[in-house]
Amino acid sequence: MNEANVTPQSPMSAVLERFPGAQRALFRRYHIGGCSSCGFSPSETLVEVCARNGNLPVVEVLAHIESSHESDAKVLISPKELAELLQRDKTVKLVDVRSREEFEAVNIAGSVLLSQPVMQQLMASGSNAEPIVVIDHAGKNGLDAAAYFMGHGLQNIRCLRGGIDAWAQEVDATIRRYKLG
Repeated sequence: MNEANVTPQSPMSAVLERFPGAQRALFRRYHIGGCSSCGFSPSETLVEVCARNGNLPVVEVLAHIESSHESDAKVLISPKELAELLQRDKTVKLVDVRSREEFEAVNIAGSVLLSQPVMQQLMASGSNAEPIVVIDHAGKNGLDAAAYFMGHGLQNIRCLRGGIDAWAQEVDATIRRYKLG
């Protein structure tokens, strides 16, 4: 525990920086942080969040956050690994979860923008045979989408580590990089 100086006294901003999936992990197990009634502020410490949510054992909560982070890491695929996978396996589906404007401005060849029809198609297939790789901008929102799909029974889900930004940096320099305001 205490990886990268995250302690019970750490503000939630530091917890979320070190463990990007912490909010999802907290909501999944403890119903903390998913809505306005159970939310937390970035300056609130982990121990304060635990105290106002039924005096949860902070050591257990931090262990759960770390365990969830390790599980998230297993879902990630590096840009170079994805490039190799795409060469070997033509059934890989690239699902982009960015906004339509971002997708239309720049995307990985062969990817599709997540839309209601695309989601229905993925869910209806019920197949875990074809790999699905979720793409976002910088790797922060893709894990949420991957977790959603896994929570609905799809298991052959990966998430591009670092998103399209890392892809542009490590694999395809012709893709224009951008920052969100």
